[in-house]
Amino acid sequence: MATAYLGIISSSFSLIVLLSFTLPFSLGFTDPQDVAAINSLYVALGSPALPGWIPNGGDPCLEAWQGVQCIQSNINAITINAANLGGQLGDDIGNFTSIVTIDLSNNNIGGSIPKNLPLSLRTFFLSANQFTGSIPSTLSKLTLLTDMSVNENHLSGDLPDAFQSLSGLINLDLSANNFSGQLPPSMKGLSSLTTLRLQNNQLSGTLDVLQDLPLRDLNVENNLFSGPVPEKLLAIENFKKDGNPFNTSISPSSPSMMPSAAPEPLPSSKAPSPESTSSNITDGPSAQSSRKGKKSSSSTFKVVGYVLVAVVSFIIIVLVVIFCVSKYQERKSRHEENAKWQPVMERERPKEPENSEHFIRPNNNIKKVQNDSEEQKSQHEIDMRGTARTAPMEVLAKQDSGLDTTEEFLLPPPPPPPPPPVEKVIVNPIVPPETTRTSPPVNVNTPTSATSYSIASLQQYTNNFAEENLIKDGRLGKLYLAELPDGKLLTVMKLDNANSKISVDDFLELVVSVLELRHPNIIELVGYCAEFGQRLLVYHYFSKLTLHDILHYEDDLKRELSWDTRLQIALGAAKALEYLHEFCQPPVVHQDFEPTNIFLNDQLAVRVSECGLGPLLSSSSVTQLSDRMRALLSYEAPEFNESGLYTEHSDVYSFGVVMLELLTGRKPFDSSRPRAEQHLVRWASSQLHDINNLSKMVDPSIYGKCPKKSLSQFADIISRCIQQGPEFRPPMSEVVQDLARMVEDDSREMSDASIRS
Repeated sequence: MATAYLGIISSSFSLIVLLSFTLPFSLGFTDPQDVAAINSLYVALGSPALPGWIPNGGDPCLEAWQGVQCIQSNINAITINAANLGGQLGDDIGNFTSIVTIDLSNNNIGGSIPKNLPLSLRTFFLSANQFTGSIPSTLSKLTLLTDMSVNENHLSGDLPDAFQSLSGLINLDLSANNFSGQLPPSMKGLSSLTTLRLQNNQLSGTLDVLQDLPLRDLNVENNLFSGPVPEKLLAIENFKKDGNPFNTSISPSSPSMMPSAAPEPLPSSKAPSPESTSSNITDGPSAQSSRKGKKSSSSTFKVVGYVLVAVVSFIIIVLVVIFCVSKYQERKSRHEENAKWQPVMERERPKEPENSEHFIRPNNNIKKVQNDSEEQKSQHEIDMRGTARTAPMEVLAKQDSGLDTTEEFLLPPPPPPPPPPVEKVIVNPIVPPETTRTSPPVNVNTPTSATSYSIASLQQYTNNFAEENLIKDGRLGKLYLAELPDGKLLTVMKLDNANSKISVDDFLELVVSVLELRHPNIIELVGYCAEFGQRLLVYHYFSKLTLHDILHYEDDLKRELSWDTRLQIALGAAKALEYLHEFCQPPVVHQDFEPTNIFLNDQLAVRVSECGLGPLLSSSSVTQLSDRMRALLSYEAPEFNESGLYTEHSDVYSFGVVMLELLTGRKPFDSSRPRAEQHLVRWASSQLHDINNLSKMVDPSIYGKCPKKSLSQFADIISRCIQQGPEFRPPMSEVVQDLARMVEDDSREMSDASIRS
């Protein structure tokens, strides 16, 4: 009996231990402390309408709350821009366990910046909100911070002396607030700072604490700074200082230029000692007379010195005047002689071209002349690669640093004359709109160019990147509708903060490669912007509607997606991938092929977006979900979790998942469905070869309207595309051939049926 009781107790204990380990994993995926922190943040913000967000509980990582990015079970980033958020941040924001990025720019959040901030923060953006108070001194605890911007708020007071420990801070923007007082001494410790913007505040004092920092971009305009500007700051590539009462007076001449007269000793205020008194008495008249003699000789020496200096100075001035007069007379006589013989010279020799002179005129800026020649050289190199003639590397670098690129150079251009200098804003795209294109499906050799836009113009065209202009929020950044003054529509992709750090040279290379992609089923790039640390891509406008919208949100449009229309959509998207994989050299892998990147217009024509942007997705700057979550929730192939590499085969797998969505009308992962049906690929892959089950899998809006033969062929293509082994998946050219054959067969059957009727 005792043994039996012991066995029961032991089994119960084992069960309790097992439950204690398994219960936390069954209740949720996200770390409970992060869940509590984001719940508190949601309440502090006033419980706004953010998809997925709730005030109590939930699973932000597993349920993919809007703007929340995770690494495994921890919240890694919260990025919500221009969402009209209000409320405050709350004091519990510091409870996040390992959050790296908080970006809540362009909202209406008020209150003060909390003192309790997450110690793991690297990127902290609160620009364009309604924050008041000052920056908390606890900022010194954020030793991992690299980027911070609190510009365009209502912050005031002195800056805290809390920068000494922020040695990793690279970019700091405190502009457009009401800060006052002097710059704190601890700013000397910002040993990595390259960009500092303090304009439009009430800061005073000197800039001495900044002179030893590695700054490349410094803006202190419209403050109360005084004193002389340190020479080291004047050497900064992009330094703006207007609107300050700086002391610009010239310092007095050095002592070496003054007369070499020895200063007289100051009279001592101390009483003479007895020794000195007795010494004077004992010296008698002879000593006093000797001192008088020395004094008179010293005065005589001073007078002679002054006279000599005056005489030498007068002689030098006279010589300079004589030299200038002689030069003037010589130049005048030469001019008269040339004028005298000019008619004869014109008769005796032919005229040379006006641009044959290659001298540098007086007052030329030699540095500008050198830059001009370098820009012409880069201009030629970029034109040979097929990029925009209006986008040389050096000009892009100047635009990024905020310099004016429209200044006229002083060196006369050699024949033939070069293209005109780049304007910061060119509002007329060079490439014709997609709607007027009549080029063949594959047209790689078509000359292309891009227009360089300024941040100011794009802000104007997108209504300051307003929420009503937002088309979609993707993995690389947000897509906005832009309307030019002449009514022409464009689409502007504003790369997120991580990708905006790409260098100007790398960004230009990306623009060059994307410009070469020309296909009727690919949205064309027409311009770019690389100013003030921003990176934006400008495309032809095609539509605001994506395949994802139609399949999962637009019920009315979904009913218009007949079986034939779905075949046409699949064929158009397949042709885009075929072009990227098999007609581009080297092949281009899309890396993010899914319905949100497939746009459809009113006629349901197909254009694929974000082609050629794979290098941004592959870079470590893009914060992504964990491998486990990607496998469950996205379109990425199984082998990506092992290799971490994208290939043409992984694009084919993603295309198969999209075809499966077209067939079933379901999302790749849907937690609202029964557990066995939540993962679309797992659920459907075993039924694709059973015609009865296949007929039941189709989208209810087209149920009973799909020919069984066509349905079977469509399912066969899907099955081959979503094979676990990448080597078993077909090339896109084969998929295009199969889909084109299906479209032809269906068209033939429809025409035969109409004839019979």
